[in-house]
Amino acid sequence: MFKLIFTESYSKKEKTFLSRHAELTEKYKNILKLLELNPGHTSLKLHKLQGKFKNKYAVSLTYSYRIILSFTVVKDEILLIDIGSHGEVY
Repeated sequence: MFKLIFTESYSKKEKTFLSRHAELTEKYKNILKLLELNPGHTSLKLHKLQGKFKNKYAVSLTYSYRIILSFTVVKDEILLIDIGSHGEVY
């Protein structure tokens, strides 16, 4: 099982995002649970990013919204970095 790490910056973005998109709260919680259990699960659509986000990954919340993250397999930790629309996080 992986441990999710919520930075202060991410927590603020999460609060703002969920207040604007309350209808996604349940889906968001389910994605976090699945990340903890199996970040490689196909429904997460986990993919490695390129360019300035090299060594980071993204998970699809919906077609329009993403969660940017970094994870360390050795320590089994997932650092949550950003959440928002495709244009906001990239």
